[in-house]
Amino acid sequence: MVDAEPEMTERPTAGRGAAVRRHATRARERWRRLPLPVKILLSILGFLFAIWLILFITKGRFLKRPFEQIVSSQLERDVRVGGDFQLYFAPFTIKLLAEKARIANLPWASQPDLFRADLIDARIAPFSLLFGDRARLSWLELRNGAVDLEWSRDHKQNTWTLGDPNSDGEPMTWPLIRQARLAGTTLRYRDPQMQLNADIGFETVRAKDTRFASDVRLSGTGNMRGKPFDLKGSLLSPNATVSGGKNSLVLRAEAGATVVDVTGTLRGATELEGSDLQLVTRGPNLSLLFDFLGAAMPDTRRYRFTSALTKVGDEWRFTRLKGRFGDSDLTGRFTASLPNDRLLLTADLATQTLDIIDVAPFFGYDPAKIEQQGAAGAIETVQGTPRVLPDTPLRVEAIRNFDARVQYKVKKVRAQYVPISDIDLSLKLDRSVLTLSPLTFAMSGGQVASDIEINARGAPVRTTYDIRLAPTPMGTLLARWGVEQSGTTGTIKGRIQMTGLGDTLHDSLATSNGRIAVILPAGTMWARNVQLSELDIGTFATKMFAGKLKEPVQINCGLIAFTVRNGVAAADPILIDTKKNVMIGRGGFSFRNERLDIAFRADSKKISLFSGQSPIGINGYFAKPGMAVVSPELMARGGAALGLAVVGTPLAAVLAFADVGDAKGAACGPILSGANAVAQRTKRGNPRDDVGQGTTAKDEKGEGSKSEQNSQKKKFLGIF
Repeated sequence: MVDAEPEMTERPTAGRGAAVRRHATRARERWRRLPLPVKILLSILGFLFAIWLILFITKGRFLKRPFEQIVSSQLERDVRVGGDFQLYFAPFTIKLLAEKARIANLPWASQPDLFRADLIDARIAPFSLLFGDRARLSWLELRNGAVDLEWSRDHKQNTWTLGDPNSDGEPMTWPLIRQARLAGTTLRYRDPQMQLNADIGFETVRAKDTRFASDVRLSGTGNMRGKPFDLKGSLLSPNATVSGGKNSLVLRAEAGATVVDVTGTLRGATELEGSDLQLVTRGPNLSLLFDFLGAAMPDTRRYRFTSALTKVGDEWRFTRLKGRFGDSDLTGRFTASLPNDRLLLTADLATQTLDIIDVAPFFGYDPAKIEQQGAAGAIETVQGTPRVLPDTPLRVEAIRNFDARVQYKVKKVRAQYVPISDIDLSLKLDRSVLTLSPLTFAMSGGQVASDIEINARGAPVRTTYDIRLAPTPMGTLLARWGVEQSGTTGTIKGRIQMTGLGDTLHDSLATSNGRIAVILPAGTMWARNVQLSELDIGTFATKMFAGKLKEPVQINCGLIAFTVRNGVAAADPILIDTKKNVMIGRGGFSFRNERLDIAFRADSKKISLFSGQSPIGINGYFAKPGMAVVSPELMARGGAALGLAVVGTPLAAVLAFADVGDAKGAACGPILSGANAVAQRTKRGNPRDDVGQGTTAKDEKGEGSKSEQNSQKKKFLGIF
């Protein structure tokens, strides 16, 4: 019995061995029966699992040197890890931990390292490294990190474009980071071309709100184009189980009195795509804000705007924009983008009421002076003479930095003496060529259409003006100057076509060449001003003392035109044909020093006693015009009348003021076509010899005496 016991214990062992062999045999049989693709797939999975297991157990520390070599080769920068290194799957994301890590900078950079940190601990989505355009990090921790972002002086290279060190710099693309913890981390940014320097620090603290796990605080200073600014804010990383995984951003930037506040939520710490942000900005002058964008903007009065803000692709979109600048409102949307690395601003804006003071800066006037002094604030004294055309220069360098596409509509303009409404502007800035085309608006019942091009690609700036006034009721347009709407049926239409050089409105007009023409088709006008300019004493005195005109002036046709040569405008011609008179003007004015020297004369078609029949002078300056009603000719005739009264009878004195009524009626065809002086004709078709020759001379032949020529040189050209 004792000898039998070993046999009983050996049999179960042998049975277990046989069972194992049978299982192995069956497994081999099953493996042999598997299709080849399945065998390959299972082999790959097994291999990957083995790698995963090895990395997980060893934490991938043995990959430190290969990692440095491979990454250095790919980035073409020296990459070093001075402390512990881990690289493994945990369990499905890649865990990267590196102590004393650094990435070297380019030789021209002002700092030795592009990046360095005492500790970097990251969780990286593996497929984003293979298929995504940006790496995705669910977690990032940096301790005492430092990032140096810098453009070269020629703005062709930057420190963050990795790979070939001679390649052109590309825009910054941040990895998508869901949550982050930063301690003692700084970011340094330098852009010599934009004249932008910024130094920002980051720290993470425990969030006070239980909905959030941590609060990344940021603060920094910088300057742009010599103007300092401060930046501060916080990014609350979420406790996903409570808040749903969205990061809450609070950011404020201040530059003097200019303040920008941004609040809202981000899907990730650096994931701006699809962000839901609100922006509030306020300050004393919008141009100061646009300076930070590297874009030009005329000065404005104090402003405040709010808008929704989000990023879609390469565009920053400001939607639901609304607010006020000065006493004007503004709504619409605005987009900033960088196609081909060049700033492009697009906007679709609308204003219900535009205050005239807020328009002033767009022409070069100081809105503060206009607000304090009214119209007098537009006048400057230059060398002892008043000047109204502004000398504020176009910011040529600024408009070379960006392009723009703007649609702007204004319902009405708030101004006592400017009956303008329904402004519709299409603005385009394309590599230093600014076009306002079309620029249309309603004025006194008529319509003005403009096409203006300002070409700043070369020096000096070249500006082309084409401004057209559609037929406009004269009674409405000239109501301020005493024309009564009741009984006035006449209309006015006109066109200005000029080209000038210079980077201010004054300089552009002072060098301009072109033509100005205002046409008066047939109609009536009820006003004393016309009778005054005719200086027909026999009719004007009677109607003036009657309190108002008994009947309107019957205008057959009229043309007030000037040919502009190098900033000096010469009457070419001024010719108005009425039922009773032919009115002629000669002389001109100067955009250079804004002097006026024009003489108007009216000849009666019928005999009229007590007719002055002498010119009325319009003189002075644009800002301060004057009228010489009693001209030297009229005074001479008054002397003749006195002489006749002495030697003859009082009735004889009247003969000195008699108009024999020999005025030549005008052919309306050339007048209504806006033809120049040499093309004008009488009703009989003969060339007119009384409208000058398109010069500033005030005699009928358009030649002018030597004395008058010298006088006008002094007036128009400032030659003494």
